[in-house]
Amino acid sequence: MTRLAADLTNGTIQQTPRHTVKNRPRPFEECVDEYLVALRVERGLAPNTIAAYQRDLGQYLDFLDKREPTADDVDSYVSSLKERGLAPSTISRKIASIRGLHRFLAREGLREDDPTLLLQAPRRKVPFPKALTVEDAIRLVEAPDVSTTMGRRDSALVEFLYGTGARVSEAVDLDLGDLDLEDRIAIVTGKGDKQRLVPLGGKAVAAITRWLPDRLRLLRSAESADPVFLNLRGGRLSRQGAFDVVRKNAIAAGIDPALVSPHVLRHSAATHMVEGGADLRTVQELLGHATISTTQIYTKVSSSHLVEIYVQAHPRSR
Repeated sequence: MTRLAADLTNGTIQQTPRHTVKNRPRPFEECVDEYLVALRVERGLAPNTIAAYQRDLGQYLDFLDKREPTADDVDSYVSSLKERGLAPSTISRKIASIRGLHRFLAREGLREDDPTLLLQAPRRKVPFPKALTVEDAIRLVEAPDVSTTMGRRDSALVEFLYGTGARVSEAVDLDLGDLDLEDRIAIVTGKGDKQRLVPLGGKAVAAITRWLPDRLRLLRSAESADPVFLNLRGGRLSRQGAFDVVRKNAIAAGIDPALVSPHVLRHSAATHMVEGGADLRTVQELLGHATISTTQIYTKVSSSHLVEIYVQAHPRSR
């Protein structure tokens, strides 16, 4: 593969005529070279992508010691990757490389069989979203000192974030015209500039109403828009500013600030809604998820709650 590496790099590689297994079996190393040529010439992959394939398949060849692999050899190779402690994503990429190779060889008649047919890539673990307990979430939203101007601002912000499950960008982009406090709804603008209605709970409405007079005094006359959440200078609060507000009030609530962020409040809102009996379609709409599969992770987060209910409700659970 060293000759091929140089030729692929300088672009002088020529595709050689293909031979079938029946006519003249070819050394396995040459078959790998043939596949790399096809990736460049037929699929037009970028040099960096080809280099990644070449590294993965070079390791595969080294493991096989250049011999023709059987299905057992392939399984042994994958086991060796796992024993090295490689990340599932890295193992999946290497499996994709060798699977592509063997499919190509079978299709082109360079091999009679595909030893990767039954091979499965490791399932990637989907990280569970971090969520506060209901008790910690309540302590956090009640932590701001509402006797101060910035405390009233903080209270309105954290009540909005936790009460609606909004993204931090949706909260700081909120304008006064997006609020209807009488009907207790807000219009938030999410990813792709898609707008959606979110309900405002009584606590959020009360906190925002309490903040509005301060906001009016602080609002900069040069501000082109009409932001709901302001910084000390009267301009629109930034995402970093909102992050700092949440962390500061986590400390005030006695919660480790490393475990809290606006996104954690969003996850907490969704988790607590599911635990409270909200159906996934409703939570999907509230959070602005494009697909229900994104929302379904909260059913896994709430599994402990499910066990709790089962223990309480089923006569044979104990």
